[in-house]
Amino acid sequence: MAKKKATVLPAYNNSEFINSAGARELRILSEFIEPKLRFNKNKIIDTIVFFGSARIKSEKEAKAKLRELKKSDNKTSRKYKNELIVAERMLLMSRYYEDAVELSKRLTEWSMKLSEDEKRFIVCSGGGPGIMEAANKGAKLAGGDSIGLNISIPFEQFGNKYLKPESTFEFHYFFMRKFWFVYLAKALIVFPGGFGTLDEFMELLTLMQTKKIKKNMKVIVYDEKFWKQIINFDKLIEFGTVSKSDMKLFDFCSSIDEVYNKITKHFEKFYLKKALKKTCST
Repeated sequence: MAKKKATVLPAYNNSEFINSAGARELRILSEFIEPKLRFNKNKIIDTIVFFGSARIKSEKEAKAKLRELKKSDNKTSRKYKNELIVAERMLLMSRYYEDAVELSKRLTEWSMKLSEDEKRFIVCSGGGPGIMEAANKGAKLAGGDSIGLNISIPFEQFGNKYLKPESTFEFHYFFMRKFWFVYLAKALIVFPGGFGTLDEFMELLTLMQTKKIKKNMKVIVYDEKFWKQIINFDKLIEFGTVSKSDMKLFDFCSSIDEVYNKITKHFEKFYLKKALKKTCST
C-alpha cells in the first residue's frame, strides 16, 4: 500500500513559522502594509488623533458606581472609605470623557461637510475604553466614521463598541501603532492620561522637536491646569533641559470651543486653503 504523501505547507501558510522569532520582520511589515491598504481602500486621507486615559469613565457610569457604593452597609470600614475616594475621583474625571465625546462629535460634523469623495480629518483613537471610547462615540453620534488603532495587551485594552470592524485595527507592536497614529494625523489632542498617554505625547514632541515630523500638525494639550500639575514645564525650561521655544510645539486649551476653533482654523490655513480658493472661484 502506497504511503500517503506528507502535506508540506507553503511558508506563508505555515503558522508555526509565521509566529516564530525568525519571522518577526514579516509580522512587523504586515502591521505596516495591511493598515495602509485599508486606509487607501476607504479613501482616508488624514486624521485627528485623540490620546488619553483608558481608565476614565463616562459620567453615567461614574455616577452609577458611586450610587452603588453608597448602598453599602459597612460605611465605616477603611475599604469603603478608600473606594469612595476613588469613585468620587472617577466622577470628577468623567468630565474629560464627556468633553471628548462632544469635541469629537463637533469635529466630525465639521469634517463631514468638506468632501464626499475623500474622508478628511477622521477622528482616530487607540480603539479601547476611556477617552478612546469617548472619541469614537462622539464620531458615531455625529453620524460619521472613526478609526480605532487597538493594541493587544493583557489588561484594560479592548475594542470599544462605537467602532466598525472595517475601521478597527489590531496591533501587536506598539511602535507600528504609534507610526499609524502620527503618519496620517494633521492634529492631535492630548487628554489627561497615565503612562501610555505620557509616552505617546513625549515621543510625538521629540519627533517634532527633532524635525522628524515636518508637516504642520496642530497639537493640543487639553486642560492646562491638569497637565501643569503633572509636568512642570517651567522647571524643564529653568534647568535648561528644553528650550523656551519648544513650548511652541503645542498649545494648551481648557475648553471644547477653544480646541475646536484652533483645529478647524489650522486646517483651513494649511490644508484647505487651496480647496477653499477653488470653491470660491467656481
